Amino acid sequence: MDHTMTNHSDKQSRTVLLVGASRGLGQAMAAEFVKKGWHVVGTVREASRTELDDLARSHPDQVTIEQLDITAPDQIATLRDRLSGNTFDMLFVNAGTANHDQAETIAETSTDEFVRVMLTNALGVMRAVEGLQGLVRPAGLIGVMSSGQGSITNNVRGDHEVYRGSKAALNQYMRSYAARHAEDQRAMVLMAPGWIRTELGGPEATFSIEETIPELVDTLIAQQGTPGLRFIDRHGKTVPW
Repeated sequence: MDHTMTNHSDKQSRTVLLVGASRGLGQAMAAEFVKKGWHVVGTVREASRTELDDLARSHPDQVTIEQLDITAPDQIATLRDRLSGNTFDMLFVNAGTANHDQAETIAETSTDEFVRVMLTNALGVMRAVEGLQGLVRPAGLIGVMSSGQGSITNNVRGDHEVYRGSKAALNQYMRSYAARHAEDQRAMVLMAPGWIRTELGGPEATFSIEETIPELVDTLIAQQGTPGLRFIDRHGKTVPW
């Protein structure tokens, strides 16, 4: 596994720091950015081999792999220091998990499960944003993977309660972050990708990775240059808070 970012001679090359790129949506996003000519620094949680390694092997000049567990603050600081000589056009945090029994209500969820989901989906994501923001160029983009289930307005069924709550919390924390950086010229995006067939989304999900990720990446790229925070879906349409 390569833990040193390639020193690219092409100063015009666009670069993305993609947190949570080992598999699923993250790995697919990395592959799409590579296809578009971007350089990708993708993080994986464990040192074991992942799908991202295959992408790095086939595109060694465009993909660098770093190890990061966003639930460990010291690892975020270490990664920031390791990448301190680099400037990224985009930081996107694609980390997420769900409680093991998504049918249980919030009151039925164990304390340990609640803490695990909230730590990964909200606290860990925001620590990564806060810790790595300095690597993003002043007019770049900072984005996180939210969910349409984080919309309070659209919650008319009440299922997946712990997951919904964690994404709603993430949205609120990003609103606070944006308020504290109101003068920032960076674009900020909460992305609701849709229900996609992954290990997290499950086999019954409506959409495939192949039909969603290219559009999602195009939408992210199009948000560059427009300061402020937006909660949008992969088509670029605003999602109600």
